Amino acid sequence: METKLAFKFLVVLPLIAFADYLVMAIMGCTGCLFGLGDDFTCGTFCLIGKIILVLSGIFFLYLIFPDIKKNLKRKIYGKTSKEQGS
Repeated sequence: METKLAFKFLVVLPLIAFADYLVMAIMGCTGCLFGLGDDFTCGTFCLIGKIILVLSGIFFLYLIFPDIKKNLKRKIYGKTSKEQGS
């Protein structure tokens, strides 16, 4: 695995997951602070959480797509002239 791709999986993905966790925790604490009940928790909160999770997944796929495309292209066509040292 290329180092850029490994970095994205080992560092960027956990950072995105942690940011999602923080956003959801802050939103949950704010909802509790304002006294929003079960309707908020079971409805709006879950819907917003799903939207945030899907958007984070799409963003991560957007980040890794060029690396995956480059790796697949390299496997199909072989090494480029820059990689061969000429």
